[in-house]
Amino acid sequence: MDQELDQEVALRSALRQERLTDAGRLLRELSPVEVERFLDRSDPHQVPIVFRLLDKELAVQVFAALDPRQQSQLIRGLRDENLQQMFGQLHASSQARLLDEVPAEVARRLMAGLGSQQRADAGRVLGYPSGSVGRRMSPVLVQLQAGTTAEHALRQIREARIADRHRDRLVGLPVVDADHKVLGTVGLADLVCAAGEDLVEELAASAGASVLATEDDETAARLSAEHHLLALPVTDETGRLVGVLTLDDAVGILEDEESEDSARSAGAEPLAQPYLSTPVTRLVRSRVVWLLVLAVGATLTVQVLEVFEQTLEQLVVLSIFIPLLIGTGGNTGNQAATTVTRALALGDVRARDALRVLRREFLVGLMLGTALGTVGLLIAGLVYSWGIGLVIGLTLLAICTVAATVGSLMPIVAKRIGVDPAVFSNPFITTVVDALGLVVYFLIARAVLGI
Repeated sequence: MDQELDQEVALRSALRQERLTDAGRLLRELSPVEVERFLDRSDPHQVPIVFRLLDKELAVQVFAALDPRQQSQLIRGLRDENLQQMFGQLHASSQARLLDEVPAEVARRLMAGLGSQQRADAGRVLGYPSGSVGRRMSPVLVQLQAGTTAEHALRQIREARIADRHRDRLVGLPVVDADHKVLGTVGLADLVCAAGEDLVEELAASAGASVLATEDDETAARLSAEHHLLALPVTDETGRLVGVLTLDDAVGILEDEESEDSARSAGAEPLAQPYLSTPVTRLVRSRVVWLLVLAVGATLTVQVLEVFEQTLEQLVVLSIFIPLLIGTGGNTGNQAATTVTRALALGDVRARDALRVLRREFLVGLMLGTALGTVGLLIAGLVYSWGIGLVIGLTLLAICTVAATVGSLMPIVAKRIGVDPAVFSNPFITTVVDALGLVVYFLIARAVLGI
C-alpha cells in the first residue's frame, strides 16, 4: 500500500508539472486495478489526460472496469477512434448502461460501430425496461441441450471459442429442453468432475430456477445470492431462455442498491461513481433538491412553535428541551425505518405484514420510551422541578412510541405504492416526527403544568 501511495504521489506530480513522458512511464508500471483506483481518485478533467497515456490494451481493460457514468464522462472528454473498440469490448449489459448515460447522438455512433451480433445483443438488452433484470443480463455464451453428456458438453464449450474477456462468465451453463425452456443450470466445475457419460440435466442444480427478464433487477439479484446460483437463467414471457444473470453481476446490483439506499436515507441522490472523480456540480445536484424538500417540510415545525408561542412565553424553560426531544424522536424513527427497510429488501417482511410490524415497533417504542422517560424524569426533576421532570418523562415516552410506529410504517407504505422505501425513510420521518413531537410536548406541558 505504501508503494502504491508513493507511485500515486509521483504520478500526480508528473501530471501537475506536465511531464507526460514520465507520467506515461509510471502508468505502465501500474496494474489495471491500480490504474482504475487512480482514476477513481482523480479530478474529472484529469481523467481523459491520464487515459490518453495508457497503452491500448490496458486502456481497454480499465475502461471496462469503470462505472457507466465515468465511462460517459470519459467518452465526452476523449472523442477519438479508440472509443469504438473500447465500447465493443464491453458486455451487452454494460453497453446498455453506458448508452443510457451518453447523449443520443453519441449512442447512435457507438451502436453503429458494433458488429451485427453485438448490435443485436445490445439492442435486445435495451428493449427491456430500465431497472429490470433484462437490462443487466449477459448473453448466453453456451447453452446445453437436455440429453447432452458431460463429455459432449465440454467439447461444445471448447468449440464455442469464447473470447478471453467473456470466459469469466462460464461459471454456470443453462440446460434447456427442445423448446429452449430452462431445466436448470450446471456449474463448469461439475461438468469437469463428472463422468463423461453423465447427462447434463442430471447434474443441473436449482432445477427450473429462472426469472422473467422484466422482473426487478434487485429481486433477481437477491434470488441469485440467496440460492448461491452461479448463473440465474433469464427468460421471456413464454419461458424461453434469453440471457443469464451471473453471481458477479448479482453482487454488483446489490452493491448499487445498497449505495442508493444509503444515499437516499441520508437525504441525497446516489453519485453512481467514485466521490473524488465526481464533478462538484453533480455533488450539488445530488443534494440540493432534497435540502429544498426538507426545508419546506421543516416549516411544519416552525408553524407548531408559532401555535404554542404563548405556552413558551409562560415557561421559557420548556424551550431548553426542544432539541433533545425532537432529536430523540427523529433518531428513534430513523432506527425503526432503517430496520424495516432492510427487512423489506431481504424479503423478511412483506407489505401484508404491516400490522405485525406496527405491533412490534409499538412495543419497542414503548419500552424505549419508558427507559428514556424514566431517565429524563429523574434528571429534569432533580435539576429543575418534578413538574418539568414529569413533562419530559411523559413526552419521551410518547415521542419514542409514536416515532417507532411511524418510522416502521412509512417504508411499508412506500413499498405498497411502488416507491423506493429509502426515499420515504429517514429524511421525511425526521420532518414528520419533529412536528408531531412538538405537538405532543406542548399538549403534555399544558396538561401537567396547567399553563
